[in-house]
Amino acid sequence: MSKGEDRKKKLGRIKTLIYGRTAIIMVAFLAQLAMLAIGYYWLRGYNFVFYWLFVTITVIAIVHIFNTGENPDMKLSWMFPIAVFPVFGAIFYLAIILQPGTKVLYGRLQKVSMYTKRYVHPDREVWERMQAENPQMGRLAQYLCSCDNSPVYEHSAVKYYALGDLQFPDMVEELKKAENYIFLEFFIVSPGHMWDTLLAILREKVKEGVDVRFLYDGTCVLWYLPSYYPQLLEEEGIHCRMFSPIKPIFSPHYNNRDHRKIVVIDGRVAFTGGINLSDEYINQKNRFGHWKDAGIMVKGDAVERFTYMFLEMWNISENTVPKRGKKGKSDGQGVTREAACPGIRREEDYGRYRKTRDKTLVRDGYVIPYSVCPLGPERVGERVYLDIIHTAHTYVHIMTPYLILDYQMIMALSYAARRGVEVIIIMPHVPDKRYAFMLAKTYYNQLLEAGVRICEYEPGFVHAKVFVSDDCKAVVGTVNLDYRSLYHHFECGLVLYQNSQVALIEQDVQDTLPKCLEVIPQDYGRLRLIDRVLGRIMRIVAPLM
Repeated sequence: MSKGEDRKKKLGRIKTLIYGRTAIIMVAFLAQLAMLAIGYYWLRGYNFVFYWLFVTITVIAIVHIFNTGENPDMKLSWMFPIAVFPVFGAIFYLAIILQPGTKVLYGRLQKVSMYTKRYVHPDREVWERMQAENPQMGRLAQYLCSCDNSPVYEHSAVKYYALGDLQFPDMVEELKKAENYIFLEFFIVSPGHMWDTLLAILREKVKEGVDVRFLYDGTCVLWYLPSYYPQLLEEEGIHCRMFSPIKPIFSPHYNNRDHRKIVVIDGRVAFTGGINLSDEYINQKNRFGHWKDAGIMVKGDAVERFTYMFLEMWNISENTVPKRGKKGKSDGQGVTREAACPGIRREEDYGRYRKTRDKTLVRDGYVIPYSVCPLGPERVGERVYLDIIHTAHTYVHIMTPYLILDYQMIMALSYAARRGVEVIIIMPHVPDKRYAFMLAKTYYNQLLEAGVRICEYEPGFVHAKVFVSDDCKAVVGTVNLDYRSLYHHFECGLVLYQNSQVALIEQDVQDTLPKCLEVIPQDYGRLRLIDRVLGRIMRIVAPLM
């Protein structure tokens, strides 16, 4: 590329940033915050009545913070703006918790979850066998079933992929075999070889009469896709919805993103893991060096749970009425477009997606697909990880792109290392977000002092979300070791116990370690002073990010 073309490309990006939808939304957010601040400063100039009103508001905010069931780190983070910006910080906090968006979304989820429970029929004999083999794993399975509608399954074939490059061809082949329905749910969708290849298959499947549904997170509007993209796909017969579209109205529920990656085909096969629909995930595009990711394919009984996970999110997500086409046009599911708009939901017959349990598949241990909801009292993603750490006997090996930990996770990792468990965390050496990298490094020395080993993947970026322990249990999914995944995002994963793929997951860790640089305590002192200072400052508000 010539210098002129490169300059033109950079100018184009700047122009897009200034005049694009992202800039408009950010300006609107800032304007609303400015109005809140101006209102406060205008009122405080009056008399002592307003002074005591503001003091009362601050006291109410502080009392509420201390009496919530939130993580203590989050409580401390909220105390920071209240301390630095007296009264205004309290007003901002109350404005956040009083907004109805999050409560409405959680209400929908509770209703959908109760509806799903009608169709979830745990096999008690399978659970009892697992309980007999390992009581601790039996208790974890019981927890996931009671809190997340996620039973334990046998008769499920699993295939682990150590790279997105390896998963993509199998995904393509399985999509080509679809006969009844295809469900896709992703966090990032970006035009390129990967998405174009899949989109061509989806178009062909629509012509064959396959029910194709595509759900993606609303943040794609900011960087990757136009706001009218669902309408474009609908016109081609692909049912499409955005989860929580970003609008120029400030709301805390925009922090709760759909970070899941799920593909379900005919109820017979499902995919999940860290791999999004963008070319860097299959190393067709170089953004941060070599992209190390991980995914998993499931066939058999456990696919049922992934089907329900998708349907739950699909039925609480917005379906914007297309601007083109005739009013009241059917969406192909027996519902007019108006009837599928926000606020109006129908009960979908999940029964038509159920498949008879396939007892012909050879037993290969146990698997538990699970989902993570950030709006309720349970932090399922963190509970699963903590369970593995606390019950490890020999080792816990972890791959994660981010390391932004709360107190209990730090203590769990440190205690495991101190009691002789080999704890290894594989991180990226080339970061995708500089602020996240600076923040992660503030945790390094505390973990290193406890005996945790931290290794950075020198060829590039690690995006895999993998836990493996004691040659018998593992988790592969979408959950990062950071506050966003553990507390703010919708996520999913797959627990494996005594499954043959656990050995392959551990082998992937062992194959990756020689490509890593092991971190030592002195490395932190070699960082630029500005990076160390900013990292420490960001830890104050990390739980809210």
